[in-house]
Amino acid sequence: MEPVILAGTGASAPSRAATDWAADEAQLRGVVLRVPHDPLRVPGRPSVIVCGVSRDDDAPSGSGSPLTMLVGSAHCPVVLVPDRLAASGHRTGVTLGVDARAPSGASLGFAFQSARLRGVRLHAVHAWALPAGAADRPFGVSETDRAAWEDHEVQLLGDALRPWCEKFPDVQALADVRLFRPAEALLCCSERAGLVVVPRDSGTAGWEVAARALLRRATCAVAVVPS
Repeated sequence: MEPVILAGTGASAPSRAATDWAADEAQLRGVVLRVPHDPLRVPGRPSVIVCGVSRDDDAPSGSGSPLTMLVGSAHCPVVLVPDRLAASGHRTGVTLGVDARAPSGASLGFAFQSARLRGVRLHAVHAWALPAGAADRPFGVSETDRAAWEDHEVQLLGDALRPWCEKFPDVQALADVRLFRPAEALLCCSERAGLVVVPRDSGTAGWEVAARALLRRATCAVAVVPS
């Protein structure tokens, strides 16, 4: 199996948090932990790249920064570990941001695998918005219409999760549909998570914004998974 890669080491709080997280992840996966000079030029394909971030970092939103380039160009999941990582037995779950209209198979697979390795529940969160023009209705949105729209979103999320639930029958998946923007939905659902997973591709920019917002306040690891 391919190794877990630790990007950067040192005595800083982010580096220590990332080192501990990467060591635990390598043990869970039964692979070696490697610390290469350039994590993007490692032969083969790493299973995960782990990187520490501090409260003052603007990455991965800072254009041109090394961390931004790493997150944007890596061909495997990049896990960003904040310096204020909360070590708690209550923060063991895995939370996944899902665009149920264009689900990312890579992020779904990584999230289900991560939940199975940890023996925890997967909390799959789909954010949705009212249809365009709904707020302009002269009498507002009726409860009947809103319930029908929400039922449709629940169906979309269920359809996106079904093949992965069949592939990982030992993982309990909680489907959660939220009438929020992706960033708000993840912030609401990540308080007890040990790992939050978001997709990285052009069709899910909302989740990338959510990852940046989460990192500014995160006390758990955030995995950005390329499609």
